Amino acid sequence: MEYKTLNNGVEIPKLGFGVWQIFDQSECQKSVEDALEIGYRLIDTAALYKNEEAVGQAIKASGIKREDVFITTKAWINQLGYDETKKAFETSLKKLGTDYLDLYLIHQPYGDTHGAWRAMSELYKEGRIRAIGVSNFSTGRVTDFAINTDIVPALNQIELHPYKQQNILRATNQELGVATQAWSPFNQGKDDIFKDATLNSIAEKYGKSVAQIILRWQIQNDILTIPKSVHINRIKENFDVFDFELTQNDLDTIAKLDRFPNNYGPNETLEQVKRLSGFSI
Repeated sequence: MEYKTLNNGVEIPKLGFGVWQIFDQSECQKSVEDALEIGYRLIDTAALYKNEEAVGQAIKASGIKREDVFITTKAWINQLGYDETKKAFETSLKKLGTDYLDLYLIHQPYGDTHGAWRAMSELYKEGRIRAIGVSNFSTGRVTDFAINTDIVPALNQIELHPYKQQNILRATNQELGVATQAWSPFNQGKDDIFKDATLNSIAEKYGKSVAQIILRWQIQNDILTIPKSVHINRIKENFDVFDFELTQNDLDTIAKLDRFPNNYGPNETLEQVKRLSGFSI
């Protein structure tokens, strides 16, 4: 495993295991147990995913020491606000079966984000969270938090894959000292990304899969990543990305696949904000 040091000195695995859309509790627990047995040491969940309990049970069943597993969870929009986030934090701890979090994120940049940040900052200073960060924040929103709060976010988790490389947002994160972490590293399999001729050509050269090429591309670009699967063969495959390196020519070739080169971050249309704000947990 390779690690990155966050802006507060905490080390985070560059490769983690995500559990978004694993709604069946037993399936989620089994997948996390498999991932931990294979060697993953970062598990990423969220209150919205409704599987924090399964994640906690899997970690307990693994027999791995709590301090050897990096746990990330997130507060949803209706859980944001000073009092609301303090309550949401305690609820997540109980479900996960732990007394601290390694990383706590604001899941979406809507609602009382600054009230939530004050609560998270207090919990961080009390030592109950090792690092705090944000998710789905655009260049403007992450900059606002970096310059107008007393703690710069340690991480910004965003959609990021070869077809949506988020170069402007990544550069902003880097300038602010905020780590970039990719959700949906495979574009959820959409747009025939696994059939992409360029990616397949590079994969054939190394005797690797397209998924492995994508993860290696992210890791070499200093992008943390959290692939998800419920199939043990793919969970193993996604972990097997530390025994080869892409050349600079490979990296440059993949860079040309970006379909949104001038994107400043997550879309913030009226329809999207209304839709996300309508979810309540």
